[in-house]
Amino acid sequence: MRLMISGGGTGGHVYPALTVVECLISGSEAGAQASSCPPLECVWVGGEGGVEAELVARAAIPFASISAAGLRGRGPLGVASASITLARGFRQARRLVAEFRPDVVLVTGGYVCAPVVWAAWLARVPVCIYLPDIEPGLAIRFLARFARRVAVTAAASLRFFRPGQAVVTGYPVRRGLFERDRVAARDNLGLRPASAAGADVPVLLVFGGSQGAHRINAAIVAGITALLDAAEVIHVTGHRDIEWVRSQRAALPEASQRRYHVHEYLDEAMLDALAAADLAVARAGASTLGELPAVGLPAVLVPYPYAGAHQWANARFLV
Repeated sequence: MRLMISGGGTGGHVYPALTVVECLISGSEAGAQASSCPPLECVWVGGEGGVEAELVARAAIPFASISAAGLRGRGPLGVASASITLARGFRQARRLVAEFRPDVVLVTGGYVCAPVVWAAWLARVPVCIYLPDIEPGLAIRFLARFARRVAVTAAASLRFFRPGQAVVTGYPVRRGLFERDRVAARDNLGLRPASAAGADVPVLLVFGGSQGAHRINAAIVAGITALLDAAEVIHVTGHRDIEWVRSQRAALPEASQRRYHVHEYLDEAMLDALAAADLAVARAGASTLGELPAVGLPAVLVPYPYAGAHQWANARFLV
């Protein structure tokens, strides 16, 4: 089977598809050994300079980039410029579809998906959309008319699509999340050893999504002294605030610094952080919707108030 995947902009659009590919590869290899399943060929189409390029490269999946831009919130000149960018991306996507000749296209969200869906539809390639959030944005609602199937995380999302089009699959959680051990996870992250009896210092995990969240970062820094009196803190800042937060950590007493673990970003190590934590403070993005319930981690959710306010719907669903 030849599978083309498109999605990007945030980790919430990338990790579910990576998990799907991992499962398909495992099934393909098992089927090939039994001579019952053809091998999987896969290519990922992402945006130029998006977070997806690095994450997909780590998974050893072939990657191609195209031009992409969003239209939301732009003035007339911005819309014109973005339209030109999308037209260029559409031409690039048509060429990629013609060259790769996929049997199916799977998209998970982000500006880059639109040109890929249009190119696949014109080439009569079946399109499947996976919606990781509870409510689809305007782009997914529009692109759904070109899709044969829409997979959704929860039944609450079915009402946004035509009858019979959507199917509830749940959130594709990374397999490694269920393989983590709390004691080993704490050791991997440099936290104080966890006792088998569970009488260890509580761990607070703070993260604002793959791009970080300045308001969350600022609130944690403002209250860090009191927090460190009660817990060890794993703080994932994102790239914009990392140097500032590191400078604030450096100003703390040495004993406090040992309890304050600052990271710009965690990829696979986020699985250790989720296993080690007793409480999370986080945005309500797609990965939060899928992974926190999977490990039963209590959380204080701070939804991102923009981008169509879809994180509010995620948060309401979780509570």
